[in-house]
Amino acid sequence: MLWYKSWLETRWRFIIGMALVLCSAAGTVITYPHIQQLIALTPTMDFSGPLGKEIREGIELARTFRGFVWSNWYHQNLPHLATLFAILLGTAGLLSESRGALFTLSLPVSRNRLLGVRAAAGLGELFVLTFVPSFLIPLFAPAIGESYSITSVIVHGLCAFIAASVFFAFALWLSTIWSDLWRPLLVALGVALVSPLAGFSKVISGETWFRSGQLPWGGLLASAAISAVLYSLAARNLTRRDF
Repeated sequence: MLWYKSWLETRWRFIIGMALVLCSAAGTVITYPHIQQLIALTPTMDFSGPLGKEIREGIELARTFRGFVWSNWYHQNLPHLATLFAILLGTAGLLSESRGALFTLSLPVSRNRLLGVRAAAGLGELFVLTFVPSFLIPLFAPAIGESYSITSVIVHGLCAFIAASVFFAFALWLSTIWSDLWRPLLVALGVALVSPLAGFSKVISGETWFRSGQLPWGGLLASAAISAVLYSLAARNLTRRDF
């Protein structure tokens, strides 16, 4: 019953997210030939300054299919979408004063089990969102005369899932502090906006794997540890809360 209830509470967030991520992944493959045509027509220019350096790097990455997929999909679209829907799925509304929330809390199950099922269901949906759509890239790549490594899909999916789980756990923890849906959502989104400044984007995009073939073990372990701590705080808040 708890699993089904968790699914009912998050199904539309998951379905909408899945549709958006699938379309974005497919669009990455479809747009690659057009990008190559534009690069061929672009005259060689001497870009100077920090902005010019970024432009040159972006053009060089887009010259190969692997570079284009990473810069467009794993470095931009997937991290943004995964973070957004991790927060949406993690915003549980467990303390809402609505009848549904009060009914859930009155069920003959422990609060730890209630939170555990809710977290497991949300993480399962997040796992599907971050892994499954990326497999469209090696699936569709032969249609444009390219190929893409399944290993890279798995590694990048792992990085995106573990890193995005931090935002899921953060939103879940905030949901045990405030009784409404908006404050946890807005605070988590605000933190997500500044996280790239702390180098978090390198973990979620798997940049070290793309550039050197090495997994960002330090970032992944740190992300997993932070998620575990945030979940523990959420469980303690929910257990001690008086309704």
